Amino acid sequence: MIYSFYFLIILAVLFLASAIRILREYERAVVFRLGRFLSVKGPGLIILIPVIDKMRKVDLRIATLDVPTQEVITRDNVSINVSAVVYFRVVEAEKAVIQVEDYYYATSQLAQTTLRSICGQAELDEILAERDKLNAKIQKILDADTEPWGVKVSKVEIKEIDLPEEMKRAMAKQAEAERERRAKIINAHGELQASETLAEAARIMSEQPASLQLRFLQTLREVATENNSTIIFPLPIDLIKPLFEKLSKSTETEKI
Repeated sequence: MIYSFYFLIILAVLFLASAIRILREYERAVVFRLGRFLSVKGPGLIILIPVIDKMRKVDLRIATLDVPTQEVITRDNVSINVSAVVYFRVVEAEKAVIQVEDYYYATSQLAQTTLRSICGQAELDEILAERDKLNAKIQKILDADTEPWGVKVSKVEIKEIDLPEEMKRAMAKQAEAERERRAKIINAHGELQASETLAEAARIMSEQPASLQLRFLQTLREVATENNSTIIFPLPIDLIKPLFEKLSKSTETEKI
């Protein structure tokens, strides 16, 4: 009797050990009873019937998928290597287990195919300058395709874009030519503004002759700041013109 009692205790302990499962907060158990889907359980303590019940644990945390480098030919026939990273998580554990054999592998293959397809439809300048737009487009396609699997793609980021050395040199020459073009345009605009300003200054000085003399005196003052400078000061004709007029009037008076 004692041995039978011990035997029953051992059987009960083994039964509980095989029947009791503890799931963490971010885990869910997809339970099958005799091969048929029963329910999704967890988190916490769950009890399974040994031999009859089987379960598959699913992690609901955000997973990071590193998309390997893909060789892509862009729409303008430039060969580049592109890599990306995908952030996704399981939102429906039942579909992630039943609808697809391996949701992680399937999402990885779909991400690689979509990355090549989207980058192949864009030109090189668009891939380099509008990366956010391509990220959003890839994320939208992946999210729609993985929805039947119970997977939610939250974000896609293109990490690296490797260009051939010939293309890098060509782009450097293009950027240098563009900078030279901008410099010439800026210089031309500066010359145009300077000529317009000088023309306006000449017009004002022609209306007010005294302003020309003031400008002349200001220039002399600026030159005189250097002590070792020799200044030749011409006498403006406008200053002595009144004297000549008085002398001519007095001469005429004397003749009369």
